[in-house]
Amino acid sequence: MRQLRMAFPGADEGWRRRVARRSYAHFCAEVVGTFRLVGARRTEIRGRTRLNGEEVLQEAAREGRGVMLVSGHLGNWEVGAAGLVARGFPMDIVLARQRNVLFDRYLARSRQRLGIGLIPREEARHGVVASLKAGKLLGIMGDQDARRAGIFVDYFGRPASTARGPAVLSMRAGATVATFHTVRRAGWKPRYDIYIEPVTVAEEGRGRAAVAAVTRAFTARLEERVRQYPEQYLWHHRRWKTPPPGERNPEPR
Repeated sequence: MRQLRMAFPGADEGWRRRVARRSYAHFCAEVVGTFRLVGARRTEIRGRTRLNGEEVLQEAAREGRGVMLVSGHLGNWEVGAAGLVARGFPMDIVLARQRNVLFDRYLARSRQRLGIGLIPREEARHGVVASLKAGKLLGIMGDQDARRAGIFVDYFGRPASTARGPAVLSMRAGATVATFHTVRRAGWKPRYDIYIEPVTVAEEGRGRAAVAAVTRAFTARLEERVRQYPEQYLWHHRRWKTPPPGERNPEPR
């Protein structure tokens, strides 16, 4: 509820409570759906998903460029990655270790069975660049608090610490940058829309200004999608946990 008050300060409190409840319900349903996804055939996965923006991936493939796909905790990102692989696009993702060792192993094996390559976060600096230079898709989350190591960009009207990695590593590899979101369509059947949208900025080069511009661009795109589907977002994460230098933590008690 604190996250929702910060993101939607002008909204009715009853609306925020409804979104919070639906967010939990969505998360639980998608966890079950992710477990069931492991045994699905590629034809079945393609049937469940609808890809928007495939031309962005095809163009990069023709040019021999990898694509940095910056996603967020919206909808079902696991289904989205499986949907791309099922269509023949080779894809790696940056893997965040889970605290529960047994669940961590299960999740890793499940992703590998679906054909998704894994790059541990601690190896991301070299693994991501190698993957992109090989012409693969590289999925990475860009909506978590990056603490003091992050760059502060606007998110729902508030400065949010955001990882520099997606911008820096894509520039280093000469890759295309696009946002990658998978949202569930209305209805009881698990059907999803995958959105691939290129990130374009005016700044060129690899300096701080270019990194900041790319980071602002993909963060703004994520905000647009979250505003469309707030009940499908993971509001449980403390997105504004780290305040900008010299400021107090903005989260209300």
